[in-house]
Amino acid sequence: MKYLVPLHHDNYEEIPPRDGFGQGLVELGQTNPDVVALCGDLVESTRVQAFAEAFPERYFEMGVAEQNMAGVAAGLALAGKIPFVSSYAVFSPGRNWDQIRVSICYSRVNVKIVGAHAGISVGPDGATHQALEDIAITRVLPNLIVVVPTDSVEAKKATIAIARHVGPSYIRFGREKTPVITNDDTPFELGKALPILAGDDVTIIANGQMVYRAIMAAKELESRISVRVLNMHTVKPIDATSIIDAAKETGAIVTAEEHQIIGGLGSAVTEVLANHYPVPVERIGVLDTFGESGQPSELMEYYHLGISDIVHAIKRVLRRKSDAR
Repeated sequence: MKYLVPLHHDNYEEIPPRDGFGQGLVELGQTNPDVVALCGDLVESTRVQAFAEAFPERYFEMGVAEQNMAGVAAGLALAGKIPFVSSYAVFSPGRNWDQIRVSICYSRVNVKIVGAHAGISVGPDGATHQALEDIAITRVLPNLIVVVPTDSVEAKKATIAIARHVGPSYIRFGREKTPVITNDDTPFELGKALPILAGDDVTIIANGQMVYRAIMAAKELESRISVRVLNMHTVKPIDATSIIDAAKETGAIVTAEEHQIIGGLGSAVTEVLANHYPVPVERIGVLDTFGESGQPSELMEYYHLGISDIVHAIKRVLRRKSDAR
């Protein structure tokens, strides 16, 4: 396989992506006195604790009141601060979507919304805490950037990047440890897909921890099928150019995300293709159902988000590509 950017190739260390967010937030606090943090009584889980300890005068504990937290953050932004609002994704943007829509996005204020514990891999917490709809409800909001980093290193880079971007932003990540595939030298640019692997037969477009699974699927098939892998860490604004180029050059697309199959990355990709260059597409995601309690690795397999599921999707889309000729 031909890797296109600096990456870890083997012996992947596993670290929760939220750790990278916490590190990035502290680094921002050290360099920019306008960065402040708000949390809804989940300071340790969301990894805001280190910032709160380092900069207690810039940390605001808001309690279990996510709607109020969004409004306070909007006020802080209007006063010139750069607020990071953190909670579980089911609560923010889940419960405070209206305040995010009106007070933050409509007003175009410089608030950074951090949704932790997203996806099915939250595990034993079950359906009430497994945010599977957050990309759908955020990417539809005007003025809002939506980012899904693949690992802890990219999460740190994304945190710093959205702080530098002037305007509303949403970043989401899961709870569980995730293989670290990127490193300090791996490029990261908001709105620009990261090409991971070169390939001519089919393209996998993935984000979050599904990028690792995409690489493993490509490795499993490398003797028979040439698989391109794109890390689409920014869902909005989506990199339409990379999607169209992949469609033209490989003729078949598989999308992979830890989110409902409706309204997320797969939907965003197919919207681009429908407008510009339709090709056969297979989408990997949660199939219009709620999750349930279980071990993260078991749930990923049960809901068809495993490496083997990506492999089967590649074979299906290549059959459709062949039939279309």
